[in-house]
Amino acid sequence: MKKVALIVLFLIGIVVIIDKLVMPLYISQGDVKVVPDVLNMNYEEASKKLRHAGLTAIKSYHVKYLSGVDSNIVLSQMPESGMEVKPGRNVYLVVNKLEKPSFPMPDLLGRPEMDARETVDRMDLKLQNVQTSTVTKSEENGRVLSQSIPAQTMVKSGSSVSIIVGRFEASSEGMKKVIMPDVLGMSLEQARQVVGDAGLTLGKVTTEYSATLVPNTVISQKPAVNAYVSPDQVVELTVVTSE
Repeated sequence: MKKVALIVLFLIGIVVIIDKLVMPLYISQGDVKVVPDVLNMNYEEASKKLRHAGLTAIKSYHVKYLSGVDSNIVLSQMPESGMEVKPGRNVYLVVNKLEKPSFPMPDLLGRPEMDARETVDRMDLKLQNVQTSTVTKSEENGRVLSQSIPAQTMVKSGSSVSIIVGRFEASSEGMKKVIMPDVLGMSLEQARQVVGDAGLTLGKVTTEYSATLVPNTVISQKPAVNAYVSPDQVVELTVVTSE
């Protein structure tokens, strides 16, 4: 009787294995899914479309931050659309990085203008403005005299920077030049006094909101610090406002 019972249990076990493992595997061998095209779709929509197709979306990030590209748009997919895959297959969707990378601001001082432009472009920065200033030394002609963001300051991809480039004029040797003072971090009234004492003229004052900086503090100036300017040069400032 024991032998009969063991045989019966063995047979039942074989049937269960065939039913639960062998048959599904055999049936699924002919079952394939076609990967849909989800390029340029919103990631959530792409994920939903893949799920309805019996596939699983896996988010991955582009190796380099792409300036001006939405971080929620599918840039590429693997496997590609149209491929036949097994049900439940992972489909890797590549999107742009969420955070802009930070890096030290390069030192542009003394570089030729074209070299500075190429460096800014290579570092994924934006050259917002290029001013010129007359120089008395021919070796400074066409070279960067000043940059709005000091070298080694941590900046993010897409940040804007301005530079001042020297322009040599043979007749400029007898002309009086003024060095632009540093008024960054001063109050507006202090900056007004310093600008006036330097023989310069205070021009447009722009405000920029900040919840952390002291109101009326100068956070930007144009021309930049240490630039050679003519007497009565108009100086533009940006100060903090709390409203």
